[in-house]
Amino acid sequence: MTVGARGIGLAIPQFPRDRQIALDALHRFLKRADALDIHSLWAQEQIVGPQGGLEPVTLLTYATALTRQPRLGVAVLLMPLRNPVQLAKALASLDQLAAGRVIVGVGLGDDTRHYPAFGIEARGRVQRMTEGLDVITRLWTSDRVTFTGRFWTLHDVSVTPRPVQQPRPPLWFGARHPEALRRAARLGDGFIGAGSSSTDEFREQVALLRKYLLDNRRDPGTFPIAKRLYVGLDSDRVRGLERLRRWFASHYGDGSLADRVAVVGSSQACVDAIRDLQAAGAHLVILNFVLDEEQQLEQAATEILPYVR
Repeated sequence: MTVGARGIGLAIPQFPRDRQIALDALHRFLKRADALDIHSLWAQEQIVGPQGGLEPVTLLTYATALTRQPRLGVAVLLMPLRNPVQLAKALASLDQLAAGRVIVGVGLGDDTRHYPAFGIEARGRVQRMTEGLDVITRLWTSDRVTFTGRFWTLHDVSVTPRPVQQPRPPLWFGARHPEALRRAARLGDGFIGAGSSSTDEFREQVALLRKYLLDNRRDPGTFPIAKRLYVGLDSDRVRGLERLRRWFASHYGDGSLADRVAVVGSSQACVDAIRDLQAAGAHLVILNFVLDEEQQLEQAATEILPYVR
């Protein structure tokens, strides 16, 4: 995106209520979003867990067939759990099908409990992530790759067709810890603030990120910054907050996050929250409706989007 512009993204409904996705509703949501003047549509990654969300690259591939305008992003792929050769192929194919609209969000993730299920251990996970990104970048930008690392060895490997975007799709880093923010400033093309971070925490993260960008002789003015914002539009704020607390308890294991990181209530409250994030440094705010997504998208289309772009 053009840094300095103020964009709005939308999270794609991804987590089934009754163990099966409401396919017609998902289809309508994507078609309606495509007709709006938004920057991007986003999926997130939860490979294992109680929520059982759709796999993000698969979901974005579905979205490519129903949309033409918005960019398509994932925030964020948990890189230690991903094989970089397979992921390079999947994302290159996605960028081909999307005609160059893909934004690749990457991150380390906080939870290491399920690493044994993927045949890996937590030790060395930072290097596993950075080495994996190195492999992916090489596969996207070279005809053939020979590489020897700690975790992967490639001999004369090629991935074709390569992505439409040249030299490669942008890599936006999800980060909270200072070292992760430093890594984002060194290796990334953009930054995505977590939905589970408050606006005050996000403001502090942006200040650190800008410092690290300058330390790396990079211009903060050309570095896109995004933030996911969980939204519960409800004329009865008490009712809406209770519903969101139940969702956060299921999704994050902590219902109190709804009080700290989400905006609940009227459209004007959402407009104010978006403006606060923009003032804190967000070029892109990703609205994440988790309940009544179609209804809330319609409300946002008339009562929110015209006032925050």
